[in-house]
Amino acid sequence: MLQRIDYPSTGDVLYSGTAANGLRIRVLPRKGFSGFYAVFATSYGGVHLRFSLNGETYDTPAGVAHYLEHKMFDLPDGDNALRLLSQNGADPNAFTSSDVTCYYFHCTRAFEDNLRMLLHFVSMPYFTEETVAKEQGIIAQEIRMGEDSPGSANYYSLLKLLYARHPIREKTIGTVESISRITAETLYTCHRAFYSPANMVLCVAGDLDPEQILALVEEELPAGESTAPLKDVPSEESLLPIGTFAELEMPVATPQFLIGAKIAVRPKGPDYLKQQLIADLALRLLAGPSSPFYNRLYADGLLSRFFDADADFTDGAGHAILGGESRNPQAVLEALKAELKRIESEGLSRKLFHRAQKAAIGGVLRSMEDFDDVCVSLALDEFDGFCYLDYPAVLESVTIGECEAFLKETLSPDRLAMSVVHAGRTESC
Repeated sequence: MLQRIDYPSTGDVLYSGTAANGLRIRVLPRKGFSGFYAVFATSYGGVHLRFSLNGETYDTPAGVAHYLEHKMFDLPDGDNALRLLSQNGADPNAFTSSDVTCYYFHCTRAFEDNLRMLLHFVSMPYFTEETVAKEQGIIAQEIRMGEDSPGSANYYSLLKLLYARHPIREKTIGTVESISRITAETLYTCHRAFYSPANMVLCVAGDLDPEQILALVEEELPAGESTAPLKDVPSEESLLPIGTFAELEMPVATPQFLIGAKIAVRPKGPDYLKQQLIADLALRLLAGPSSPFYNRLYADGLLSRFFDADADFTDGAGHAILGGESRNPQAVLEALKAELKRIESEGLSRKLFHRAQKAAIGGVLRSMEDFDDVCVSLALDEFDGFCYLDYPAVLESVTIGECEAFLKETLSPDRLAMSVVHAGRTESC
């Protein structure tokens, strides 16, 4: 039986529970809506390279989680689940991040049939050495395309400055060398470990009966208790970067830069949610499009429209990143340090804080009108020990002092690192 939870701040009702086999289920009824959305997700991503299952430890090459996502759509009869779902009126897709893999679809008809198909193909893998080898060429081409992207290259250059051991510094997609070591046996082992119901969550939204969803899940998926693997993700990192500067030469019209710092991550749960919301709000106040810092540097020609500040959290790691285009990245870094020093001395503007806080709450409430955002966020946040529907109330509780403390602690000068991509020097004849 699923438990009903009311969220007065959003007006939503969520039904939450766990199937007999350990699968967590979240149902968000939307009466009168014609569309349906489903997300079937596993707590398995690019950072989960080392794990234990039934007392045995496994070390896997970088890129297995992404590789496995590609191959899960293959069916034993030679057909493809993407094609079948599309043929049945669904719009399906999937993605792999640093710590999760999600399979999802949207449809306006035949929801139960599509949900059964989703549960079936994600739970029943089919690989052969021939099909795995064939996929290597496809993914290798995708890897090479990423290597030609200045943004991607700069991002991983920064992560290698920040982290000494954490696998976040490795590409989720892997390298051409690492994926060459992936076999059908590798994929079956990782599927058995990470696609266990106890390591997964199903989130659905639409005009649905929650108990019928629970009954469908228990009918479609194998019965019996399951266990999640023990993940071994190194998290004993100094908050200081292992390097402070790196530069790459690639074909760019204007230098691109990223400035980053590691965050002292709290344990997963409600405090983890609040830390993420504090980080997002603090970075918006520091360097968002309405911030004095951004507008001053934009007016001076040091920053372009392509500038952003964001915080990213994954298993055992978190970092704040500011970046964009500038003809003088070093001047931007010095201006950032000066702005942080000014905020430490004078504090943040209360007027801007309340405006940013209201804007953030409004943005979350608007996103909750979108099935895609709601279902995916419910799934991802379940693995982090909190609920997406709590965002507005928690955002309301964030104080200006917490934002100031985050900036002072996280973006102290000794914790900053910068990576720059520039076009290189052209020698004259």
